[in-house]
Amino acid sequence: MSFPLISIAVYNSVVFGVFSCTQRFICQHRYGKPNHPPALIDLTLASMATGAFSVGIGCPVDLVKIRLQMQTQTFLTANLETKYRATGVSVQTAYRGPVHCVATILQQEGLAGLYRGSTAMFLRDVPGYCLYFIPYTFVSVWITPEECLSPTPFSAWMAGGIAGIISWGTATPMDVVKSRLQADGVSLNKYKGVIDCICQSYHCEGLKVFFRGLTVNTVRGFPVCAATFLGYELSLKALRKKA
Repeated sequence: MSFPLISIAVYNSVVFGVFSCTQRFICQHRYGKPNHPPALIDLTLASMATGAFSVGIGCPVDLVKIRLQMQTQTFLTANLETKYRATGVSVQTAYRGPVHCVATILQQEGLAGLYRGSTAMFLRDVPGYCLYFIPYTFVSVWITPEECLSPTPFSAWMAGGIAGIISWGTATPMDVVKSRLQADGVSLNKYKGVIDCICQSYHCEGLKVFFRGLTVNTVRGFPVCAATFLGYELSLKALRKKA
């Protein structure tokens, strides 16, 4: 839990920072004012840029998190699995912590190893962030009273929760593929790439495999994203008052 807790603050600050700066840049270029209300195309371009940029940070973070979480079960190498099960000999976990996990991956697989599953994550995050920031923007404007210049705490909370449900609900299939690719390679390399992972998963478990965890993602998406957007809007208001 320590690694996700530490990394999530940095990751979210980068994501929101890239989206905000990109949106302001687009509005400045198109309308001459960075604070001009963005059109749908402006939000789409900013969201796509954010999704593409987020892979650079998010992919190694997710990889380390998944590799460490996999150690809740006994780690067995592919070649010695049967032998150890037969003799009852316990096997030590592969990683002692996040730093050791990163060092081991770099040593065994190189820098490319930290970006295992990056293609799947790109295919998840580019449309995923479009369905994250765009619904939030329109819903928050819709439920915010006209006399308010910025979203109220309730508007930010509700719009963020709705955006989280939409985003995570639609991103689940590619998230499954991404997680399988990142979990692959600990004991053996089962998948050759995104297409191979999709084909093998569908052949072995059917179409339902791509919706595994859908309920958890959508239920989790509301409170997590509601709190994220609420914290973002309240932070902006506090910083503006100090400025």
